[in-house]
Amino acid sequence: MPHSVRAVVARAKGEPVTMEVIEVPDPGPGEVLVTVQACGVCHTDLHYREGAINDDFPFLLGHEAAGTVEEVGDGVTNVAVGDFVVLNWRAVCGQCRSCLRGRPWYCFATHNATQKMTLGGAELSPALGIGAFAEKTLVAAGQATKVNPAAPPEVAGLIGCGVMAGLGAAMNTGGVGRGDSVAVFGCGGVGDAAIAGSRLAGAHTIIAVDIDDRKLDIARNFGATHTVNSTNEDPIEAIRGLTGGNGVDVAIEAVGLPATYEQAFYSRDLAGTVVLVGVPNPEMKVELPMIEVFGRGGTLKSSWYGDCLPSRDFPMLIDLYLQGRLDLDRFVSETIALDEVEEAFHAMERGEVLRSVVVL
Repeated sequence: MPHSVRAVVARAKGEPVTMEVIEVPDPGPGEVLVTVQACGVCHTDLHYREGAINDDFPFLLGHEAAGTVEEVGDGVTNVAVGDFVVLNWRAVCGQCRSCLRGRPWYCFATHNATQKMTLGGAELSPALGIGAFAEKTLVAAGQATKVNPAAPPEVAGLIGCGVMAGLGAAMNTGGVGRGDSVAVFGCGGVGDAAIAGSRLAGAHTIIAVDIDDRKLDIARNFGATHTVNSTNEDPIEAIRGLTGGNGVDVAIEAVGLPATYEQAFYSRDLAGTVVLVGVPNPEMKVELPMIEVFGRGGTLKSSWYGDCLPSRDFPMLIDLYLQGRLDLDRFVSETIALDEVEEAFHAMERGEVLRSVVVL
């Protein structure tokens, strides 16, 4: 029978979120019921509330989560009741043209739960197919990735979105390697994760670029060897000055703005790589001289979810955390209750937090 649980819902565009009691079905074939233990407050959830993703209100917010499997539906074999899992929003299908080419991290037909969670009989749209600002949520089995339960839920859940996106932008999409130089534009959660990933990959020079000195100080804790405040100096010239006049091997844009993308483009060395992981809005455009695109060579890439494969990457990153090699604790600015999500959005907008994490 359905489970009645507390949850955070966005009812209409731009309106404050509300606490509601929703109905979560028992899992059907290929589905999993998860008791949520912690969920990070991500910018994407705010975008949903503001109607910047789509207008399929009401939304059940929250997606950056960890918890335990409470029930499994028929045919589920990848997880079992009692498993500690991190939720992901790209459950690969294994059958689309990308999966069949051996590139499942680009899967074009990712899975979500078939059944709907409801509020007063109305179907809810779960954020990124997850909806984890709730005591329980229903997901496709492939969206639940089993990891080592020794990791605290409040840090493990961060792997499910922002941390994975940033780490993957450096390690997977950007291919950062030993001795490379890297510049990261934007030092929020995703940017700092890209810095941490660059350090893990063996980068020699890691340059953090932001307009906020507080964020630049934090970036050093994640592995930045140099910082540039782009309100005080030209970041392109500063980066060239720190790299023998050449520019960096990999430039990672973690803001999603045309101006910072252009800075990333011009701050890389010849044959260098630009990675866009910041999410732009649909109206934004970039204009670049074609002779510069041709003449500078290299690669311009976009990073989808850090080009990750959750079944491969999530357990590895949790193990790195438990070994003391990946400091996930630094990403957690505060832990909050489920009814404090709206204030967490305001703290995010004021730039006061790296991550607020709901603990249930």
